[in-house]
Amino acid sequence: MQARENQVFNSYWSDGGFGWVWFLWLGFVILMFSSFGNWGYTYRVHRKFDTPPRKEALDILNERYAQGEVSQQEYARMKVEIAASPAAV
Repeated sequence: MQARENQVFNSYWSDGGFGWVWFLWLGFVILMFSSFGNWGYTYRVHRKFDTPPRKEALDILNERYAQGEVSQQEYARMKVEIAASPAAV
């Protein structure tokens, strides 16, 4: 009786992957790929949008002029210098 139970148990669980077990492995592999893909996508998106936008030199100059920190002559001179700088191209 014990030998028959072992034979049934062994053939049920170790059928060489030709039974329903390969569905489990396929599901596991799909789950792993989708998990890593989702993690990579969310990491890139959050890294891109969590950083504050970079201010350009002209934007900073406009803010300073609007706050009254820079006179009209200084503003015009600095604006020309920013436009002529190689980084503005």
